[in-house]
Amino acid sequence: MKAWLLDEPRTPLRLAEVPTPEPGPGQILVKVHGAGICHSDVAYIEGAFPFQVPLPVILGHEVSGEVVALGEGVTGFAVGDRVASAPSATDAPGISRDGGFAEYSLLTASKTVAFSDAVGWAQASAATDAGLTSYSGVVAHGGTTEGDRILVIGLGGLGMTGASIGVLSGATVYAAEPRADVWPIAAEHGVTKVVADAAEYAGEDFDAVIDFAGFDATVTAAVRAVKPGGTVAVVGLGGSEVTLNPMELVSRNVVLRGSTPAGDPAHLEAMLGWIAAGDLHIEVTEIDFADIPDGLARLARGEVKGRLVAVS
Repeated sequence: MKAWLLDEPRTPLRLAEVPTPEPGPGQILVKVHGAGICHSDVAYIEGAFPFQVPLPVILGHEVSGEVVALGEGVTGFAVGDRVASAPSATDAPGISRDGGFAEYSLLTASKTVAFSDAVGWAQASAATDAGLTSYSGVVAHGGTTEGDRILVIGLGGLGMTGASIGVLSGATVYAAEPRADVWPIAAEHGVTKVVADAAEYAGEDFDAVIDFAGFDATVTAAVRAVKPGGTVAVVGLGGSEVTLNPMELVSRNVVLRGSTPAGDPAHLEAMLGWIAAGDLHIEVTEIDFADIPDGLARLARGEVKGRLVAVS
Protein backbone atom coordinates (compact mmCIF):
# COMPACT_ATOMS: atom_id res chain seq x y z
CA MET A 1 0.00 0.00 0.00
CA LYS A 2 1.00 3.64 -0.41
CA ALA A 3 1.81 5.54 2.79
CA TRP A 4 3.38 8.80 3.88
CA LEU A 5 6.32 7.94 6.16
CA LEU A 6 8.09 10.18 8.66
CA ASP A 7 11.68 8.94 8.86
CA GLU A 8 12.96 11.45 11.43
CA PRO A 9 11.61 14.58 13.13
CA ARG A 10 12.05 17.80 11.14
CA THR A 11 12.28 15.95 7.82
CA PRO A 12 9.74 15.87 4.96
CA LEU A 13 7.24 13.03 4.75
CA ARG A 14 8.23 10.37 2.22
CA LEU A 15 5.72 8.57 -0.01
CA ALA A 16 6.54 4.86 -0.03
CA GLU A 17 5.17 1.41 -0.76
CA VAL A 18 4.86 -0.55 2.49
CA PRO A 19 3.20 -3.86 3.40
CA THR A 20 -0.51 -3.70 4.10
CA PRO A 21 -1.00 -4.49 7.81
CA GLU A 22 -2.95 -7.53 8.95
CA PRO A 23 -5.46 -7.23 11.80
CA GLY A 24 -4.47 -8.94 15.02
CA PRO A 25 -6.84 -10.07 17.78
CA GLY A 26 -9.35 -7.34 18.56
CA GLN A 27 -8.38 -5.25 15.53
CA ILE A 28 -10.12 -4.11 12.35
CA LEU A 29 -8.40 -3.35 9.06
CA VAL A 30 -10.00 -0.48 7.16
CA LYS A 31 -9.55 1.03 3.73
CA VAL A 32 -8.91 4.64 4.71
CA HIS A 33 -11.37 7.10 3.16
CA GLY A 34 -10.85 9.98 5.59
CA ALA A 35 -7.66 11.01 7.40
CA GLY A 36 -7.78 14.20 9.42
CA ILE A 37 -4.74 16.43 9.84
CA CYS A 38 -4.15 17.64 13.39
CA HIS A 39 -1.80 20.02 15.21
CA SER A 40 -0.54 16.91 17.03
CA ASP A 41 0.77 15.58 13.71
CA VAL A 42 2.68 18.82 13.24
CA ALA A 43 4.08 18.50 16.76
CA TYR A 44 5.36 14.99 16.01
CA ILE A 45 6.97 16.18 12.79
CA GLU A 46 8.62 19.12 14.57
CA GLY A 47 9.91 16.85 17.34
CA ALA A 48 7.83 18.51 20.04
CA PHE A 49 6.00 15.29 20.95
CA PRO A 50 7.77 12.01 21.84
CA PHE A 51 7.06 8.95 19.71
CA GLN A 52 5.50 5.79 21.15
CA VAL A 53 6.59 3.60 18.21
CA PRO A 54 9.89 3.19 16.34
CA LEU A 55 10.60 5.37 13.31
CA PRO A 56 9.79 5.50 10.47
CA VAL A 57 6.13 5.99 11.37
CA ILE A 58 2.88 6.65 9.53
CA LEU A 59 1.08 9.51 11.26
CA GLY A 60 -2.65 10.27 11.18
CA HIS A 61 -4.96 9.51 14.12
CA GLU A 62 -8.27 10.87 12.78
CA VAL A 63 -9.33 7.87 10.71
CA SER A 64 -12.56 6.82 9.04
CA GLY A 65 -12.89 4.08 6.48
CA GLU A 66 -14.46 0.89 5.18
CA VAL A 67 -13.94 -2.44 6.95
CA VAL A 68 -11.98 -4.88 4.79
CA ALA A 69 -10.90 -7.50 7.35
CA LEU A 70 -11.58 -8.50 10.96
CA GLY A 71 -9.08 -9.81 13.48
CA GLU A 72 -9.60 -12.77 15.76
CA GLY A 73 -12.44 -12.32 18.26
CA VAL A 74 -13.97 -9.25 16.62
CA THR A 75 -17.76 -9.29 16.52
CA GLY A 76 -20.41 -6.71 15.73
CA PHE A 77 -18.76 -5.54 12.50
CA ALA A 78 -18.86 -6.77 8.91
CA VAL A 79 -16.78 -6.21 5.82
CA GLY A 80 -18.09 -3.11 4.09
CA ASP A 81 -19.13 -1.27 7.27
CA ARG A 82 -18.36 2.44 7.43
CA VAL A 83 -16.47 3.01 10.68
CA ALA A 84 -14.41 5.47 12.70
CA SER A 85 -12.40 5.00 15.87
CA ALA A 86 -12.21 7.02 19.08
CA PRO A 87 -8.53 7.78 19.76
CA SER A 88 -6.81 8.11 23.12
CA ALA A 89 -3.27 9.06 24.08
CA THR A 90 -2.28 5.41 24.51
CA ASP A 91 -4.34 3.65 21.82
CA ALA A 92 -4.76 5.25 18.43
CA PRO A 93 -3.58 4.89 14.86
CA GLY A 94 -0.74 7.31 14.21
CA ILE A 95 0.14 7.38 17.92
CA SER A 96 0.50 3.87 19.35
CA ARG A 97 0.88 2.24 15.90
CA ASP A 98 1.03 3.30 12.25
CA GLY A 99 -1.82 5.56 11.30
CA GLY A 100 -4.14 6.87 8.65
CA PHE A 101 -1.84 8.68 6.23
CA ALA A 102 -1.94 5.47 4.23
CA GLU A 103 -4.30 3.43 2.09
CA TYR A 104 -5.10 1.05 4.97
CA SER A 105 -5.02 1.36 8.75
CA LEU A 106 -5.68 -0.74 11.84
CA LEU A 107 -8.36 0.26 14.36
CA THR A 108 -9.07 -1.16 17.81
CA ALA A 109 -12.49 -2.83 17.56
CA SER A 110 -13.57 -1.93 21.11
CA LYS A 111 -13.13 1.78 20.31
CA THR A 112 -14.67 1.66 16.84
CA VAL A 113 -18.14 2.88 15.87
CA ALA A 114 -20.10 2.11 12.70
CA PHE A 115 -22.05 4.90 11.05
CA SER A 116 -24.46 5.35 8.15
CA ASP A 117 -23.83 7.09 4.85
CA ALA A 118 -25.66 10.10 6.29
CA VAL A 119 -22.22 11.00 7.67
CA GLY A 120 -19.50 11.83 5.17
CA TRP A 121 -15.94 10.59 5.51
CA ALA A 122 -14.55 14.04 6.31
CA GLN A 123 -17.10 14.71 9.05
CA ALA A 124 -16.52 11.26 10.56
CA SER A 125 -12.74 11.75 10.63
CA ALA A 126 -13.04 15.20 12.17
CA ALA A 127 -15.41 13.81 14.80
CA THR A 128 -12.84 11.27 16.01
CA ASP A 129 -10.43 13.78 17.51
CA ALA A 130 -11.46 17.38 16.91
CA GLY A 131 -15.03 16.48 17.77
CA LEU A 132 -14.14 14.30 20.74
CA THR A 133 -11.73 16.90 22.12
CA SER A 134 -14.61 19.38 22.19
CA TYR A 135 -17.06 16.79 23.53
CA SER A 136 -14.66 15.73 26.28
CA GLY A 137 -14.14 19.31 27.42
CA VAL A 138 -17.81 20.26 27.44
CA VAL A 139 -19.59 17.05 28.45
CA ALA A 140 -17.23 14.35 29.73
CA HIS A 141 -15.01 16.63 31.84
CA GLY A 142 -16.97 19.88 32.02
CA GLY A 143 -20.03 17.90 33.12
CA THR A 144 -22.48 19.96 31.07
CA THR A 145 -26.10 18.85 31.34
CA GLU A 146 -29.48 20.24 30.39
CA GLY A 147 -30.30 23.52 32.13
CA ASP A 148 -26.68 24.47 32.89
CA ARG A 149 -25.13 27.86 32.18
CA ILE A 150 -21.65 27.39 30.74
CA LEU A 151 -18.88 29.58 29.40
CA VAL A 152 -16.75 28.61 26.40
CA ILE A 153 -13.47 30.52 26.11
CA GLY A 154 -12.04 30.63 22.60
CA LEU A 155 -14.14 30.17 19.46
CA GLY A 156 -11.64 28.58 17.13
CA GLY A 157 -12.55 25.32 15.41
CA LEU A 158 -12.63 23.32 18.64
CA GLY A 159 -14.29 26.02 20.69
CA MET A 160 -17.05 26.64 18.15
CA THR A 161 -17.75 22.92 18.01
CA GLY A 162 -17.72 22.87 21.82
CA ALA A 163 -20.23 25.72 21.95
CA SER A 164 -22.52 23.79 19.58
CA ILE A 165 -22.20 20.68 21.75
CA GLY A 166 -23.14 22.73 24.80
CA VAL A 167 -26.27 23.99 23.06
CA LEU A 168 -27.16 20.48 21.86
CA SER A 169 -26.71 19.25 25.44
CA GLY A 170 -29.38 21.68 26.62
CA ALA A 171 -27.15 24.32 28.20
CA THR A 172 -27.28 28.08 27.88
CA VAL A 173 -23.91 28.90 26.35
CA TYR A 174 -21.90 32.09 26.76
CA ALA A 175 -18.55 32.68 25.09
CA ALA A 176 -15.42 34.84 25.10
CA GLU A 177 -13.55 35.45 21.86
CA PRO A 178 -11.45 38.48 20.85
CA ARG A 179 -12.18 38.10 17.11
CA ALA A 180 -15.47 39.94 16.62
CA ASP A 181 -15.90 38.53 13.11
CA VAL A 182 -16.85 35.11 14.54
CA TRP A 183 -19.46 36.46 16.95
CA PRO A 184 -22.30 36.27 14.37
CA ILE A 185 -21.32 32.66 13.64
CA ALA A 186 -21.51 31.87 17.35
CA ALA A 187 -24.99 33.38 17.46
CA GLU A 188 -26.02 31.13 14.56
CA HIS A 189 -24.82 28.17 16.62
CA GLY A 190 -27.06 29.20 19.52
CA VAL A 191 -24.58 31.03 21.74
CA THR A 192 -26.42 33.52 23.95
CA LYS A 193 -23.70 36.14 24.40
CA VAL A 194 -20.10 36.72 23.32
CA VAL A 195 -17.59 39.18 24.80
CA ALA A 196 -14.02 39.92 23.80
CA ASP A 197 -12.35 39.18 27.13
CA ALA A 198 -13.30 36.32 29.47
CA ALA A 199 -12.39 38.56 32.42
CA GLU A 200 -15.67 40.40 31.79
CA TYR A 201 -17.52 37.35 33.14
CA ALA A 202 -15.96 37.46 36.62
CA GLY A 203 -18.56 36.62 39.25
CA GLU A 204 -21.10 35.21 36.77
CA ASP A 205 -21.09 31.83 38.57
CA PHE A 206 -21.30 29.56 35.53
CA ASP A 207 -21.85 25.87 36.21
CA ALA A 208 -18.79 25.08 34.11
CA VAL A 209 -16.17 26.95 32.12
CA ILE A 210 -14.38 25.24 29.24
CA ASP A 211 -11.16 26.97 28.22
CA PHE A 212 -10.19 26.21 24.63
CA ALA A 213 -7.41 28.83 24.74
CA GLY A 214 -5.28 27.73 27.70
CA PHE A 215 -3.40 30.94 28.44
CA ASP A 216 -2.55 32.24 31.90
CA ALA A 217 -5.12 35.03 31.60
CA THR A 218 -7.91 32.76 30.31
CA VAL A 219 -7.47 30.10 33.00
CA THR A 220 -7.48 32.81 35.67
CA ALA A 221 -10.61 34.34 34.15
CA ALA A 222 -12.26 30.91 34.03
CA VAL A 223 -11.66 30.31 37.74
CA ARG A 224 -13.17 33.70 38.55
CA ALA A 225 -16.22 33.13 36.33
CA VAL A 226 -17.23 29.65 37.55
CA LYS A 227 -19.58 29.10 40.48
CA PRO A 228 -18.41 27.80 43.88
CA GLY A 229 -18.01 24.05 43.45
CA GLY A 230 -18.06 24.42 39.66
CA THR A 231 -15.67 22.91 37.14
CA VAL A 232 -13.08 24.55 34.92
CA ALA A 233 -11.94 22.21 32.13
CA VAL A 234 -8.80 23.33 30.29
CA VAL A 235 -8.56 22.03 26.72
CA GLY A 236 -6.31 24.59 25.02
CA LEU A 237 -2.53 24.66 25.20
CA GLY A 238 -1.94 28.29 24.26
CA GLY A 239 0.48 29.04 27.07
CA SER A 240 3.26 27.11 28.76
CA GLU A 241 2.64 28.33 32.32
CA VAL A 242 -0.33 29.33 34.46
CA THR A 243 -0.13 31.32 37.70
CA LEU A 244 -3.13 31.00 40.02
CA ASN A 245 -4.08 32.35 43.39
CA PRO A 246 -4.78 29.19 45.43
CA MET A 247 -7.29 31.09 47.56
CA GLU A 248 -9.53 31.45 44.52
CA LEU A 249 -9.57 27.67 44.12
CA VAL A 250 -9.67 26.60 47.75
CA SER A 251 -12.12 29.10 49.21
CA ARG A 252 -14.69 28.37 46.50
CA ASN A 253 -14.05 24.62 46.03
CA VAL A 254 -13.42 25.06 42.31
CA VAL A 255 -12.50 21.94 40.35
CA LEU A 256 -9.71 22.66 37.86
CA ARG A 257 -8.85 19.86 35.47
CA GLY A 258 -7.25 19.16 32.12
CA SER A 259 -9.26 17.57 29.36
CA THR A 260 -8.36 15.29 26.46
CA PRO A 261 -10.32 12.44 24.80
CA ALA A 262 -10.25 9.11 26.59
CA GLY A 263 -11.15 6.98 23.55
CA ASP A 264 -14.74 6.32 24.67
CA PRO A 265 -16.82 5.01 21.73
CA ALA A 266 -20.02 6.22 23.39
CA HIS A 267 -18.75 9.79 23.02
CA LEU A 268 -18.05 9.20 19.32
CA GLU A 269 -21.50 7.67 18.87
CA ALA A 270 -23.04 10.84 20.29
CA MET A 271 -21.02 13.02 17.92
CA LEU A 272 -21.83 10.93 14.86
CA GLY A 273 -25.51 10.85 15.85
CA TRP A 274 -25.69 14.65 15.95
CA ILE A 275 -23.91 14.87 12.60
CA ALA A 276 -26.19 12.28 10.99
CA ALA A 277 -29.26 14.15 12.23
CA GLY A 278 -27.96 17.41 10.76
CA ASP A 279 -27.67 19.04 14.18
CA LEU A 280 -23.89 19.36 14.16
CA HIS A 281 -21.43 20.21 11.41
CA ILE A 282 -17.67 20.43 11.94
CA GLU A 283 -15.96 22.94 9.67
CA VAL A 284 -13.68 20.92 7.38
CA THR A 285 -11.78 21.39 4.14
CA GLU A 286 -11.26 18.27 2.05
CA ILE A 287 -7.91 17.65 0.36
CA ASP A 288 -6.44 14.78 -1.64
CA PHE A 289 -4.22 12.04 -0.22
CA ALA A 290 -1.34 13.40 -2.32
CA ASP A 291 -1.69 16.79 -0.62
CA ILE A 292 -1.16 15.61 2.98
CA PRO A 293 2.40 17.05 3.28
CA ASP A 294 1.22 20.40 1.92
CA GLY A 295 -1.73 20.34 4.33
CA LEU A 296 0.59 19.76 7.26
CA ALA A 297 2.77 22.65 6.17
CA ARG A 298 -0.25 24.95 5.85
CA LEU A 299 -1.39 23.95 9.33
CA ALA A 300 2.07 24.62 10.75
CA ARG A 301 2.01 28.11 9.22
CA GLY A 302 -1.40 28.85 10.75
CA GLU A 303 -3.14 29.08 7.38
CA VAL A 304 -5.93 26.59 8.08
CA LYS A 305 -9.43 27.49 9.24
CA GLY A 306 -11.31 24.57 10.77
CA ARG A 307 -9.96 21.09 10.01
CA LEU A 308 -8.21 19.56 6.99
CA VAL A 309 -9.21 16.02 6.04
CA ALA A 310 -7.61 13.96 3.26
CA VAL A 311 -10.42 12.09 1.52
CA SER A 312 -10.12 9.21 -0.92
